[in-house]
Amino acid sequence: MPDSIGAFQSFSGEQAGGHGGSEYLGGNFPMINGHPFVDHYRILQVDPKCSAKGLEAAYRSLAKQYHPDHTETADANKFSEIVEAYNLLRNAEKRAKYDLLYAAKTGFDFSKTDELNHEQSAYNDADAHEKILVLLYAKRRENAQDAGVGRYHVQKMLNCSDNHFEFHLWYLKAKGLIEITENGTVAITIDGVDHVISTSRTAMKEKLLIAQASASHEPWSH
Repeated sequence: MPDSIGAFQSFSGEQAGGHGGSEYLGGNFPMINGHPFVDHYRILQVDPKCSAKGLEAAYRSLAKQYHPDHTETADANKFSEIVEAYNLLRNAEKRAKYDLLYAAKTGFDFSKTDELNHEQSAYNDADAHEKILVLLYAKRRENAQDAGVGRYHVQKMLNCSDNHFEFHLWYLKAKGLIEITENGTVAITIDGVDHVISTSRTAMKEKLLIAQASASHEPWSH
């Protein structure tokens, strides 16, 4: 516990802009400038061991939901909490210090590993699917009538096992986003092209929202 408290004291100084100001109530409940410990993982609705990509995905979804521009679900207080939590946790060094505090406060065991991290696998698969579609989209735009790409080339780009590659092809084909040509190559379909365009437009809008939010909510600026 002393090591964790020491890490928190250093961490809280950063939060307070280097002014210190941390204190403790009975039972070692940490305070930051008179405010209770904040569970940033709860705010972002993620597992404390989630990946950086999972953290970003959760932030994008919540920031979009509570952004002041979304009149139906806008919540300025929640939006500020979400931005503050993400700005801290996306920084690897600050997240490591916060995790020491989090473990001391909640008893969460970061050293315990799951036999299979399904969340990480799902994010990795989603990333692989997008890479495949973007590759095939570029090929289709280059030559609409001969848009097939060899399986070996696609798998080499992903650098994955045969089993995982077959899973990716199965999923994308079942969704109607790709097709296997008569020559055995892989090509994107009309639905696949629509998916890439729609995803790209959404990503651009979300990046703009994140950039605007980060600019107006710099972490620990006070």
